[in-house]
Amino acid sequence: MKFFIMLKPKLLTVTILVFSVCVFMPAKESAAQNPAEIIERMEDMMLGDSQHAEMTMTIERPRYTRDISMRSWLLGRDYSLILVTAPARDEGTVFLMRENDIWNYDPRIDRTIRLPSSMMAQSWMGSDFTNDDLVRDTDLIEDFEHELLRTEEYNGYESYVIEMIPKPDTPIVWGKVLIWISVDDYIQLRVENYDQRDQLANTMELSEIQEFGHRKIPTQITVTPAGKENEKTILTYQNLEFDIDIDEGFFSRANMQRVR
Repeated sequence: MKFFIMLKPKLLTVTILVFSVCVFMPAKESAAQNPAEIIERMEDMMLGDSQHAEMTMTIERPRYTRDISMRSWLLGRDYSLILVTAPARDEGTVFLMRENDIWNYDPRIDRTIRLPSSMMAQSWMGSDFTNDDLVRDTDLIEDFEHELLRTEEYNGYESYVIEMIPKPDTPIVWGKVLIWISVDDYIQLRVENYDQRDQLANTMELSEIQEFGHRKIPTQITVTPAGKENEKTILTYQNLEFDIDIDEGFFSRANMQRVR
């Protein structure tokens, strides 16, 4: 899903705090009454208006470890592009989201294909991230109903715990999603995805928080599938730039074969 990930790992936000009916109510309590707005502020902190990133994904399995290096570009919530730069056999592979369309370019066969919604929940290049996590097709505001369950301390941060239930007719495989967001800075800290039987499917932990300008961003995202020992995927950001000079023309099918 749009967890932030970029990777558009489709998983995060911007708006102004709504005024409380009681003018003396603290701003944090006002925001806490609206869980969708908390998520929106978190997405704005994590993504910004535009973004460029360089990162490495490490896939750990009992018998092997595999690294994938990549670059990504983001514009708003409707445009993202991911370029795989290593290993050599995957170099030049590109994933593009342009509004409602998701495309994949495979340089080995020099072919571009459109990915249907049914593929969004599938593994991204053999990792524990899904296609939706990376290209962010899912809209965390429009595609879910939200409920603020509680606030609690998580990894040293006072955090909102929000439950998200997919709306009917949305192409989302999860039965529910729990997300932890820090109260002070709206940093995404943890995500739990549950299947339709309410069983935990995987956990996403966001850590190694660093400052980029006025933003505090987790630079490491670890996805651990439930019930599988010694298996996980770690996404590590080496570089992050926000509010870059980029326009919609960059996110084209033609550019998928040119971008480097």
